[in-house]
Amino acid sequence: MKLLGIGSRIQHSGFGFGVVTNVDSKNYWVTFQESGLETIPLDSEFEVIEAVVDELDTVSFYEVENTLRNLLKKYSDISEVVHIADKWKGGTLTLAPKDSNLSSKEIPIDGFFHKIVMVRDRVRVMEQKINASKTLDDQDKIDLQQYITRIYGSLTTFNVLFQLKSDHFIGSKSK
Repeated sequence: MKLLGIGSRIQHSGFGFGVVTNVDSKNYWVTFQESGLETIPLDSEFEVIEAVVDELDTVSFYEVENTLRNLLKKYSDISEVVHIADKWKGGTLTLAPKDSNLSSKEIPIDGFFHKIVMVRDRVRVMEQKINASKTLDDQDKIDLQQYITRIYGSLTTFNVLFQLKSDHFIGSKSK
């Protein structure tokens, strides 16, 4: 099957006349005269009125960017951008000893948050390396994975600092 390029004109039985405006690995993105932008599978039935054939395989920028992001997450220890909840921005963390004769210590919460994120990222990298290890057997991987789950569980206290719930630590669920 030869892919149609951007600018190709087609006649579709359900949508009518349209022009291909983008192509990804699964769909044509077609702007139809009557119904506007629709995605149709590459193997859809339609009449080609005028074909524009690209010299190269067409992949959308989004797909390339998404694939690259996933590869970097999987194989590197580069930290993603994680935002602190607005209510904590610019705040301080105060450590006060029981003995009132001793002085308290204030730490900028932004710096503390950055350290928590670094711990989270390094535990994730360790988890990936364990899972990808060729020298550990499956039982060793399971045992180490349980320790990592418990580490995440110990860190759930700090979830209050994260702006997005998707950035939270998740430990083992209670039954």
